[in-house]
Amino acid sequence: MDKTVPNLATAVAGIHDGATVMIGGFGGSGAPIELIHALIDRFRATGHPTGLTVVNNNAGNGHVGLAALIETGMVAKLICSFPRSADPVVFTELYKAGKIELELVPQGTLAERIRAGGAGIPAFYTPTGYGTDLAAGKKIEEFDGRPYVQERWLKADFALVKAERADRMGNLTYRAASRNFGPLMCMAAAETIVQARTVVDPGAIDPEAVVTPGIFVQKIVEVTAPQQEETLNRAGAVH
Repeated sequence: MDKTVPNLATAVAGIHDGATVMIGGFGGSGAPIELIHALIDRFRATGHPTGLTVVNNNAGNGHVGLAALIETGMVAKLICSFPRSADPVVFTELYKAGKIELELVPQGTLAERIRAGGAGIPAFYTPTGYGTDLAAGKKIEEFDGRPYVQERWLKADFALVKAERADRMGNLTYRAASRNFGPLMCMAAAETIVQARTVVDPGAIDPEAVVTPGIFVQKIVEVTAPQQEETLNRAGAVH
């Protein structure tokens, strides 16, 4: 089954209004810049999609990538761990103006909520956040004399993920730290859209090296020279 698509616009064409979209990346590491910008271009051409809920580790920096997506007004809610990163001016201004909602989640809890979504586990308990505002309204249970907070799974309609290599059946490898949330998000989304630096024929990737099996991937587009968020920001780029 060949899951490749001819271009970025085709890859993101199915993302609809009100969708929950997981976007890989830890800061700029592993951020699928080209897929994000293709989604922005679609919005500028058609006015859709809007009202998105985005799940990401942070809130974007500068005026490219996730920050640019937020700046368009397409994002109604952000679920993340670090809304205050290097240069989160776009998110900060919109949040202060009441134009975007924030759900703050500790980083380990965020990763586990996504993993639980992919594994079909609707809830789990963690001590993280107990006694803080983040636990307000959540169920608390005691195990072995210690209080734990119940957290719910996170699932998404779509995931946008950056891979290093993909074969046409969707098997993926990642480059070093750019792997981060990618494998978890692929499992937790109904439709995973991947940009890969190299797309190869089935069998060209050693099965022992596959990180994400193709069953979790629906669309692949080759981006041979992906942009890096930090490089774009140093150049003062604006999308």
